[in-house]
Amino acid sequence: MNRKIFYFSLLSVAVASCGTANNKQAVGDFEYAHKKEAKALKVPAGLDKPTSFDTYHVTNKINHQGPVGADVDVRAPSLVLPIAASTRTEGNSAASTVWFDQVLDDSDLQAFVVQALKDQLATVNVELKQVDENGLVFESDWFNSETEQGTWPFKSIASSESVRYRYTFESKPHGRSVALTVELIDYLKTDKAGGSKRIDIIDQQRAEMNMLNEVIGQVDYQYRLKQQENRLMRANQKFVSLGENSVGEAAYIIEIAVDLLWSNLPLFFEDHGFKITDLNESTKTYYVDYQQPEFSLWDRIWGDTLPIVELPNGKYQFKLAGEAEKSSVTLYDAQGTALSTQDLEKIFNVMESGLSFKDAF
Repeated sequence: MNRKIFYFSLLSVAVASCGTANNKQAVGDFEYAHKKEAKALKVPAGLDKPTSFDTYHVTNKINHQGPVGADVDVRAPSLVLPIAASTRTEGNSAASTVWFDQVLDDSDLQAFVVQALKDQLATVNVELKQVDENGLVFESDWFNSETEQGTWPFKSIASSESVRYRYTFESKPHGRSVALTVELIDYLKTDKAGGSKRIDIIDQQRAEMNMLNEVIGQVDYQYRLKQQENRLMRANQKFVSLGENSVGEAAYIIEIAVDLLWSNLPLFFEDHGFKITDLNESTKTYYVDYQQPEFSLWDRIWGDTLPIVELPNGKYQFKLAGEAEKSSVTLYDAQGTALSTQDLEKIFNVMESGLSFKDAF
């Protein structure tokens, strides 16, 4: 029992030490801050002054009002993290600014970034207000945070901080590059020492950088959502449907330009048991022999089989026609008779997958 109490005491001390650590302050003593500068060497009269070098001389013309010792903020500087696609920073600028370049051609860039900003603030229930007529300057409501002390049921508020930001947009004349600058405009802190509206310049810069990075992260997230939507749309898009050609014969209607379909149709033939025996490019007609593929036991085990086109073995013609971005493919048998709608429906699933060429385009 005593051993358990001892271990619990050590754990409590460790937690207390972690909770009271100041990550702004260097670890160690600060005796150097109290050292007085050595007096200049006085050479008695009649003696030569020894040779001296000023290679490592530190001038006294410095800011003596700056922090010293334990008051020095040793945290690493905050940086803008341009992780979203086509984002960049300007190397000589100390402002919390990032440039976004056009990624989605079907979306207005500035409107896209503004919406991402609104979405980010909405995650913490903070509203965004436009404060100019041109839609270039926005201000947030208050962000509020509190720190508690004690343990339940004796918890109390140790301190609270509230901040507000201004978001300024700048757009290039061509509209394909937009800059966002974040400024902290209001600050209020309340703790046991009272209230204050002043914030350390380093803390201000860190807060601005952090807010800007959150917006950049939200833009990156929205880009990824858009890419996912496009992939799903592509995967679910129906490239092939049943219809009729220009003379009323049953045909497959394909959402691909006829020249592109013509050049890629041999890929379909190769995978599905069709062998090209002749072609007429002027009439966009392929003459093929069809032999249903036979798969061995090992093909089935290793998954090297493809769906079979349920047509009788024999000779066929694939005749293409098209206008704009659509093509029709009409299948004819050896006698030159177009296959019926019922015939095309019977093999539609295999033909739809093969003629979509989703892996090729």
